Amino acid sequence: MLPSIFGENLLDDLWRNDLDRDWFNMDRELYGKHAKNLMKTDVREAENGYEMAIELPGFKKEDIKVDLKDGYLTVTAQKSLDKEEHKGKRILRQERYSGSCSRTFYIGDVKAEDVKGKYDAGVLTLEFPKEDQRKLEEKRSISIE
Repeated sequence: MLPSIFGENLLDDLWRNDLDRDWFNMDRELYGKHAKNLMKTDVREAENGYEMAIELPGFKKEDIKVDLKDGYLTVTAQKSLDKEEHKGKRILRQERYSGSCSRTFYIGDVKAEDVKGKYDAGVLTLEFPKEDQRKLEEKRSISIE
């Protein structure tokens, strides 16, 4: 097991090469070593529906977009750093990131007006009803001619 300081593997950059970058998530390039920590999601089942809690620390409410199409719920968050903030100053170290990230979840045949969203303290909470269970046909034999 390799030593870890602040959740980062000390030898991570040593073992990573250009070929690996093509096979791994491209968000890793944009967000660096912390890409795997973005948009961590918890899904809970309630009596009448489901609740998703998606971590989006550092994003503003207006930076987040939620779309529903063909049963797929897509959450996209995008932010950029203010370049005016650094005007005339030399940056010695910059750990804040800019760019966009996105995740898609299949939630079934749910109407957009039935999905409720709230963003508070860096966590996006989405609630939506359970999809009606379709009754499957009974087993039938098919005759072969």
